[in-house]
Amino acid sequence: MVTIVNALICYNKCIMETKFRTGEKVYLINESHAVEEATVVMTISGFVTVRFTEREWGERVRESRLYATREEAEAAVRG
Repeated sequence: MVTIVNALICYNKCIMETKFRTGEKVYLINESHAVEEATVVMTISGFVTVRFTEREWGERVRESRLYATREEAEAAVRG
């Protein structure tokens, strides 16, 4: 049986193991293979909610789709 303490430990562990922090600039590759800049809004359990710099909305994506620098993202596009 899951207790509240165990649930909180799991929740904190999921938050602590993230690659990106709230407020950090990240880069991702969109559907048309262009690199877009975004800001991390929230991270939990391998998913990151980002707000795009050049648009008024955001999106939740897997952490593996994000890059720390524009150069890393562009290198991934080139393949």
